[in-house]
Amino acid sequence: MSKILKIRNVGDYSQWVGHTDTHPLVSVIDYAEVSPVRHCLNNYSVYGIFFHDEANIDLAYGCGKYDYKEGTVICVAPGQIGGKEDNGEVVNLTGWALLFHPDLLQGTALEKHIREYSFFDYRVNEALHMTNEEHDILVSLMRQIKDELQKKHDALQDAILVGYIELMLNFCQRFYNRQFITRKLVNSDMLMKFDQLLRDYYEEKIQLTSGMPTETFL
Repeated sequence: MSKILKIRNVGDYSQWVGHTDTHPLVSVIDYAEVSPVRHCLNNYSVYGIFFHDEANIDLAYGCGKYDYKEGTVICVAPGQIGGKEDNGEVVNLTGWALLFHPDLLQGTALEKHIREYSFFDYRVNEALHMTNEEHDILVSLMRQIKDELQKKHDALQDAILVGYIELMLNFCQRFYNRQFITRKLVNSDMLMKFDQLLRDYYEEKIQLTSGMPTETFL
């Protein structure tokens, strides 16, 4: 059976990768500061957003797998399992991770609608692939959250952190919507080309000499 690391709080993951947290419910990790790290297959009790600047890792997520390459974002929610089984290998990574515990959201508007973000759904069958501009936006937000975590805790810090997190989630949703629309347009364009190809085939009566169009022709 695969060894699974239980991420009951943000500190469990931070301890695994060698990061020191300054807040019990939120962690921002710059992988360049902790690499090399070992793989781990995780059972999450927290929310997480992960992306690597340079990576080519085959990650498990739910019942499927993601080909985790440069510019790919993986989002996880409590109760989900994801990652790569620890085989003793260590890898050098650059990129970021944001983890936050559900307790941070208690009593906030985000607590009520966080499940509406589609990318936290296990049924999503593809990862988010960022453009360069989208990557820069998420990195900027990671840095801002990290800077806030380094400040002295006060009565407003948690509200500020939740605000940043919600902003990041909204950007992620925008990026997913963009990817879906782009994919839909590409698929539509392919169908139009396929239809035109068939029309030309029959209008030129190629079927009389070559028979029905084959898969090779299409």
